[in-house]
Amino acid sequence: MAAAVDCFAQKGFYGTTTHEIAQWAGISQPYLYRLYPNKEALFAAAVDHVSVVMNETLVAHSPASDGAGPTPEAALDAARGAYTTLVADRNILRFLMHANCAAGEPLVAQAVRRCYAKQVDTARQLLGDDDAVRRWFGAGMLDNVVAVLGLTDIDEPWAHVLTAR
Repeated sequence: MAAAVDCFAQKGFYGTTTHEIAQWAGISQPYLYRLYPNKEALFAAAVDHVSVVMNETLVAHSPASDGAGPTPEAALDAARGAYTTLVADRNILRFLMHANCAAGEPLVAQAVRRCYAKQVDTARQLLGDDDAVRRWFGAGMLDNVVAVLGLTDIDEPWAHVLTAR
């Protein structure tokens, strides 16, 4: 599934052919259609895969509880650290941006909603506060833009504002 995510990350749902995905994954196109009935189902499965990766990363970076639980600041810092790990893989971020854009396709929309629902549930468990969850999502969207546009490499005042440097 990682091969499909990487392939879709380059040109998105609409720009990527199933032939390209099969070639990227090292399988035949007919075999790809044995696994998934169409490109929409494959893309939705890729969204589900990325959702699992995101959830596992969030949980793996959650602060250890000493019984009293982490402070809200520590929990938010840990969640941001988890997202920083995801930001390092630009294909995941590009794929997620493409997934949001392809949400006009019914199966894709359902998968994207499941992905967001799972991330909200996990973030709520880790952060314990709906406002903190919204702040985390907002910061994550900014992190997406910074990563995909490579703004840490841009020495311009406007890029410094977005990268907080």
